Formats: sequence, C-alpha cells, structure tokens
Amino acid sequence: MPARQPLPSHLDGVAFHVHETEFHGVTPKRLRGRDLQRPFTGVRSVGLDLTSISDRALAYAPLLRPGDAFSHSTAAELLGLPLPASTPELHIISQPGVARARARGVVGHEASEPFESVLLDVHPIVPATLAWCQLAGSLGRDDLVALGDAIVGGRRRSGGRRSDPLATHAQLAIAVQRWGRRRSARRLASALPLIRTGVDSRPETLTRLCLIDAGLPEPLVNNATIVGDGRVLHPDLKWRDVRILFEYEGDGHRTDRRRWKQDLARKGDFEAAGWIVIRVTSDDLFVDRAAFIARVRSVIRLAERRLASLGSGEPSQTAHG
Repeated sequence: MPARQPLPSHLDGVAFHVHETEFHGVTPKRLRGRDLQRPFTGVRSVGLDLTSISDRALAYAPLLRPGDAFSHSTAAELLGLPLPASTPELHIISQPGVARARARGVVGHEASEPFESVLLDVHPIVPATLAWCQLAGSLGRDDLVALGDAIVGGRRRSGGRRSDPLATHAQLAIAVQRWGRRRSARRLASALPLIRTGVDSRPETLTRLCLIDAGLPEPLVNNATIVGDGRVLHPDLKWRDVRILFEYEGDGHRTDRRRWKQDLARKGDFEAAGWIVIRVTSDDLFVDRAAFIARVRSVIRLAERRLASLGSGEPSQTAHG
C-alpha cells in the first residue's frame, strides 16, 4: 500500500475550503484522508481543537461571507465573557438583506439594521455592547448584569491593575437606546442600573444581586482593605459599617490544596484585622438562597452586637435593609 502523501506544513492549525486549491495544494483524493477534519460541509482543517470556541470559529472562517460576524454567545465566549454555560453552536449574524448562515452546528441571524464588526485576533465579531443586547433574549437579569460587569470592568492584572474595559457604562446605555422596543428591551433596562465596575467574576455579581434582592444594602465590590501587616487585599464584597466581608469559593478553592491553604491564610488576615468573613459557595447561590440569607442576617446581628460592645455607639442600621 503506497504511503499517504504528507500534507503541506502550512495547513497545520488552519481551516480551508476544498475549492481553495491554490492555497491547500492537495488532490481531491487526499482531501478525503481521515487525518483531515471535516468541521463543515466543504471545509477541511488540520490539527484544530474543535471543542474550543476559538478553533470552531476558525474552522467556520472559510464559509464567512463579506459582512458576516460572530454574534450572541459566540462573540461573548470569544471575548472571554462569563456565561452560565458554553454553547456548542456558532452564532453568526449577516447584514440586512443577506440570507442567514446555514450549516450544521450554526445558528444564523439576519440583522435588522447595518452593523459594524470588530476584529478579535482573526475573528470578525459584533461589538461587546451589541452582543450584550443580543443575549438579553436568552439570559435572565442576573446573568445580563454579570455580563455587563465583565464588559465595563476589565480584567485584574498583577499588582491590582486592570486591563481596559471592552466598553463603558455609557456605551452600554447607548446600546440599550438603539435596541429600541424589542422584546428583550425591558430586561436590558432592568439590568443596566445594576452594572458595576471592578467585578472579578460572575459569582461576585450573583452574590451581590442576591443580597440586594433580599432587601439588604448593596456591598462594595473588591474594595481595598488593609490587613495587619499593611498589605492591601481586595475582598469580593464588603459591608464597611458592620465590618463584614464576602468571599466566594468555587470548587477550585476546595480541590486545590495550595489554593485552599491560601484562602485560609487570607481569611485569617481579614479576621485578625477585625472583619467577619462570610464564605459563599455555589449552593448558597443556586440551591438554597433562603438559608444563605438567613445566615447572613444572623451574622449581621452578631456583628452589630460586637460593635456595640466595643463602644462604637448605636448599632449600625446599614445592613438591616
């Protein structure tokens, strides 16, 4: 049996249309080889991770038409924005009057008005503000707020500095105005006032909204807090008046021993500086919020009694709601 013809090296890690013969330089018979991926009809790729949103988008690139862009959850995932769950389908929007994209694993949309796309690496995507509006049809208020927090907040870097935001709160407000009276407009309008800068994660947002919805005051987000040795730490959420902090702990905090020990040390630093630390888990947010809020109210009463006994004057009313 003759040896299989090696693929040209420039095809490694790329996708191409089978008709792009000048580019791929592979015979029709070789295009049927099992070592070539077939992500979409008429497309071949080599060495892509098709479970990755970026590589799936790259695999579809040969089928993109002028003006097409990745949209909705696909744009959000490519931007690294927090969603409740990853979606296997690619969302692609076309300009008005252009037929929707159609392919296996693709959800096509036709825009009602012309839009400008932006280039993210090699991917044309809708702006973050437009993706946020588009997702209002499938996300609830809390997840829209979490998405908005990530858009306006930037990402925390070493030393506490943040990257530039994808958009400002004012730009999100303009996007809501342009969205008009579509079915999801009310949901956008309800989410917009709750968006804050400085948020590091979706659970932080959901914890904050959980407290607000229970009638408790809004906590400060990642507010600088000095501990005993002069270091500045940034707890997820903070009620200054009653000296209560909230720290969210995901599964990684429990299963990673090093991180677990760091969390314990961090909690000790806060407590030594006079703060009560409430540790929040996914069960608190998604399984039994009522029990979580009851626990929080109990801690508030404890904190107020402690402050009163220390001669802080009248117990603070801030956290009663």
